[in-house]
Amino acid sequence: MFEPDGITQELAVRLKAFMARHVYPNEARYYAEAEQLGPWGVYPVVEELKPLARAEGLWNLFLPPHAGETGLTNLQYAPLCEIMGRSLMAPEVFNCAAPDTGNMEVLLRYGTPEQQAQWLAPLLAGETRSSFAMTEPEVASSDATNVACAIVRDGDDYVINGRKWYTTGATDPRCRIIILMGKTAPDHPDRHRQQSMILVPKDTPGVTVLRPLPVLGFYGVPDRASEVLFDNVRVPASNILLGEGRGFEIAQGRLGPGRIHHCMRLIGLAERTLERMCRRAEQRSPFGTALADQSVTLERIAEARLAIEQCRLLTLKAAHMMDTVGNKAARAEIAMIKIAAPAMAQKVVDNAMQLFGGGGTANDHLLSAAFATARLLRLADGPDEVHRNQLARFELKRHRNTDPRETGGDAHVLSLEEVKQRFAHLRPGAPGYPWA
Repeated sequence: MFEPDGITQELAVRLKAFMARHVYPNEARYYAEAEQLGPWGVYPVVEELKPLARAEGLWNLFLPPHAGETGLTNLQYAPLCEIMGRSLMAPEVFNCAAPDTGNMEVLLRYGTPEQQAQWLAPLLAGETRSSFAMTEPEVASSDATNVACAIVRDGDDYVINGRKWYTTGATDPRCRIIILMGKTAPDHPDRHRQQSMILVPKDTPGVTVLRPLPVLGFYGVPDRASEVLFDNVRVPASNILLGEGRGFEIAQGRLGPGRIHHCMRLIGLAERTLERMCRRAEQRSPFGTALADQSVTLERIAEARLAIEQCRLLTLKAAHMMDTVGNKAARAEIAMIKIAAPAMAQKVVDNAMQLFGGGGTANDHLLSAAFATARLLRLADGPDEVHRNQLARFELKRHRNTDPRETGGDAHVLSLEEVKQRFAHLRPGAPGYPWA
């Protein structure tokens, strides 16, 4: 059912060849530049590879079918995203990196022609980058209705005041536009109609990038998390997306594809980690026995293979549903993969680090950056707990609407008469008593 079609197979061959020629050999340089130049810099190796990727037609592969002739479905894109996910530097090389992909989809779906011309076109061309500002340090942002950043109408403008953090991409000097979620109607009786999304040019007076935020010690790899202050930031009223009160609607449209893209990439990251784990296990022989011959290693390798395959199949199912019945109908499947894939990748990387020993805790083998990424994604786009609660509610609702007589799902307590009738034969001396 999920066999890649001809388009995906052809792109996958080209993508793998590009990764082998240009991406893997440059990873050490990428991390060196990230460390030397920091989160405020542009890494030359990425800029050098972008034109090569674009020239080979490996560009903006995330775009959906309605975005043009080259658009791919989620199911078509999944194997390609997995390949790119094998390297933390690769998505940006192909202009398929967060937060730009999500922001470009927002502008594609909800932006006006003027907004698309001004902000989407340069993003699609890879000339600029963007940022997404939603999470706040002073509220419990796992419940996005708590967002407190104020967006207040003042004549032909909106005035924005608030403090955001884990704002992806803000320290990047190429960032030109920030998509911000805040409150336009804090007193609206529907908590999901209080929020709006608005376009904020990064160079607007009052926008201050306070600091970069490391992810377990990694600055700027791969998403340049940042803390940003919005102090009386004034933007035209025309910068509002869709209109006031539509923030949650846009967020759901943005986060569905974003979440599945993260999971696709994590499968690739876990797959590459398992490959490295297997090679290492056959190279090292402590106490006279190869690691590959030790039962604990074999068990961990087998468990990793199972977990990766399970997550891949679940992700492909979610992609298929998003393509065929829509993101809303696929909410349960999206929640499932968002729970499963980061936890799976974190465990695979953690076991690989244990096998590599001390070297696995440095980034010589790319494992510590992989671990940081997997751990981060158990929080990004909604923490595990939120998705588990949502999934459980879906399940409760599904069975609430099912007739137990048709499914054998009745859970009522047996009455005394029912117990007597069903289990009379288990009493000593009764006809049919099994231990007579």
